[in-house]
Amino acid sequence: MRVIAWLVEGTWPACVDAVRAHAPGDAEVVLLHVSGPEVPAVAHGAFAGLLGRRGQDPGDRLEALGGTSATALLDAAAERLGRPCVREERSGRVEREVVAAAEGAGLLVLARDGDRSRLGPKSLGPAVRFAVDHAPCPVLLVWPEPAPRLDTIPPPPPHHHP
Repeated sequence: MRVIAWLVEGTWPACVDAVRAHAPGDAEVVLLHVSGPEVPAVAHGAFAGLLGRRGQDPGDRLEALGGTSATALLDAAAERLGRPCVREERSGRVEREVVAAAEGAGLLVLARDGDRSRLGPKSLGPAVRFAVDHAPCPVLLVWPEPAPRLDTIPPPPPHHHP
């Protein structure tokens, strides 16, 4: 069985801990980090607008820094996992890269990334919602911190009858 853990800044420890708790001992674990193309692309575009200026394109520097931080995150995650694993870095449309990486996997582990102060659908941001809705395998969705209390569930809509 292949287990994919989608690692994102700020929530990755919860995903690694979930893999430790739920992945079979003989599973192939893939630690996945996906970088979106947005920030370096914006910097490249801004630099291109400064015709005639000398210097290094800041988009190149941002791409290099992004790779360094992804590598550091994957290193920290592998150390926390404490077992053999594969580190995979992808770039592109984040949600689509995660779904593509999960093809053929036995489990995709990811963390809530929206409003984590209350239970409910808003605890999923757009990328996580896309991955949950389109994953071609079972999904383990974790809270990055202890889950909110049950009384944080929003009330039913007024037209709802029990």
